[in-house]
Amino acid sequence: MDNIELLLKELTEASGVSGYEEEVRAVIRKHLESFGELSQDRLGSLICRKQGTAASPRILIAGHMDEIGFMVKLITKEGFIHFTTLGGWPNQHLPAQRVVIQTSRGKVPGVIGTRPPHLLPEEERKKPVDRKDMFIDIGASSAKDVEDAGVRVGDPVVPVSEFTILTNAKKTYMAKAFDDRIGNALTIATLQELAGKSHPNTLYGVATVQEEVGCRGATTSADAVNPDVAIAVDVSPIGDVPGIPPDQTSEKIGGGPSVLLYDTRMIPNLKLRNLVVDVAKDIGIALQFSALEFGSYDTSAIHLYKTGVPSIVIGVPTRHVHSHNAILRRDDFDNSVKLLAALVQKLDRDTVAGLTTD
Repeated sequence: MDNIELLLKELTEASGVSGYEEEVRAVIRKHLESFGELSQDRLGSLICRKQGTAASPRILIAGHMDEIGFMVKLITKEGFIHFTTLGGWPNQHLPAQRVVIQTSRGKVPGVIGTRPPHLLPEEERKKPVDRKDMFIDIGASSAKDVEDAGVRVGDPVVPVSEFTILTNAKKTYMAKAFDDRIGNALTIATLQELAGKSHPNTLYGVATVQEEVGCRGATTSADAVNPDVAIAVDVSPIGDVPGIPPDQTSEKIGGGPSVLLYDTRMIPNLKLRNLVVDVAKDIGIALQFSALEFGSYDTSAIHLYKTGVPSIVIGVPTRHVHSHNAILRRDDFDNSVKLLAALVQKLDRDTVAGLTTD
C-alpha cells in the first residue's frame, strides 16, 4: 500500500460513530499535527490552522469525522440487544451485518439479527424487515451474560468492514465510513500538498463531529474559525448501478470530483461555484455535478454563520453510501486534492471580497 492507501485504511477502520468520535479523532490529530496549530472546540471538532502569506481571508475546509452507526438502547432478559441508529440507515442494509459494541471493557463482536425466515408465515417473508424487529446478538442467553460481557445501555455500536483494495486496473477501494473519512483524508492530503507552498490566506482544516445527526460540529467549529469561505469535502452519493435511470444522475466513479449545485439546506455561492469550475478547467481536471434532493452537508450550517459564508461542496463520487461497504476510485480522490490545493491558492483577499458583491 502507498501512503494514501495506508491513510484511508487507518481512517476507515477507526471507530467513530456520531457523538463517540474519540478513536478517529486521535488518528486525525496524529496526521494533522505537523501541518499547523491544532485546537479543538468544546463539542469535539478538531481544527488545524495553517498560516499563509496573509491572516485573512480565512478559508475553512471541513470534513466530518463521524460515521453512521448505532447505540445500545435496551437489553432483554433473554440477552438480546435492541439498538437505535446514529445517522441514516436504510433498513435493507442492516440484517446479518457484523458489528462491534464498544464497551468500557473492550470491544464485543455481534451480528444484527432478525426472526429466521424459515419460521415466518409466507406473507411476512415477502415483506422488508422493520428496524424495530431487529436486534444485536452477541451469543448471550440472558441479560446477565450481556452484563458480564461489559455491554451497557448507551454503548456505541460500529459496523465491521475492513479497508479493501479491489482487483481493478484502476485503483478502486471498498470500506466502511468513507462518509466521511474520505473528507478527512482530503483535508490531510490538501494540507500536505500545500506544505511549503504559498497561499494568500489562512487555511483551517477542520474535522467536524456529529454531522450525521444534524451538522452540529460544523456549527460550533464555524464559530471557532469565523471563516470567510467554506468548502465541505465529502462523498457524493451516485447511482451508476443497475436500476437507476440515466436521467436521474450522470455521476460515476472515475468521472472526476463532484461539485454540488444544490442540496436540501444550501444553494452554494454561485461565484465560488464558477471559480471552482474555472480552476478545474485551468488545471485540466474533469468535473461532475450533483444535486442532492435528500440530505445535506456541513456547509448547510456553516453558510448561515453570522451574516453568511460563501460555501461550496466538493465530493468524491461514491457508491453504496450509508451502508457497511462503500466503493470509490483513487483517481477521483487524487484529482480532488489537486483541485482543492489550486482553489485555496486562488482565494486571495480581492477574490473572496468579490464573491459577495454584485
